[in-house]
Amino acid sequence: MAHRLLENYKAEVVPALKDGLELANVMQVPKVLKVVLNIGVGEAIDNAKALDSAVEDITTMTGQKPIITRAKKSIANFKLREGKAIGTKVTLRGERMWSFLDRLMNVALPRVRDFRGVNPNSFDGRGNFTLGFREQLIFPEIDFDKVEQIRGFEVTIVTSAENDEHGRELLRKLGMPFRSEG
Repeated sequence: MAHRLLENYKAEVVPALKDGLELANVMQVPKVLKVVLNIGVGEAIDNAKALDSAVEDITTMTGQKPIITRAKKSIANFKLREGKAIGTKVTLRGERMWSFLDRLMNVALPRVRDFRGVNPNSFDGRGNFTLGFREQLIFPEIDFDKVEQIRGFEVTIVTSAENDEHGRELLRKLGMPFRSEG
């Protein structure tokens, strides 16, 4: 069963982008390759249980078990040793990616307090878009009573766009609520 956002992408977004960006071939149209969610858990250095709740939160949000990220270097000022668990991340592709993007744009973002749209300048120069959140509670799957601590997380949307303008146009056509400048 194909997801409705994917159907919309194939039926409406691809032809609109091909004409709008003046591309010669349908295969040149940018597409979403993957979505990466990342939670950095700095307090995991002292409290190993903090990492467990972050893993539980990210699993609930995405429906996929995340991997534990580990420190690459030792940093004495932060009491950090190389190889110590300091965060968690998950990479979504295919059906789960489209489902997550749909929930992010249509359910979670409107629940953000004082939401006026996402910053259209959060691209990395290669067409990839990163979005930071202050709390995981914007997702309705997260039960407020079971949350031990409010944590921020990052969502990176990796596209095949060759530049930021193409990536911005792709996400705009998919329904990302960008803030209007001015």
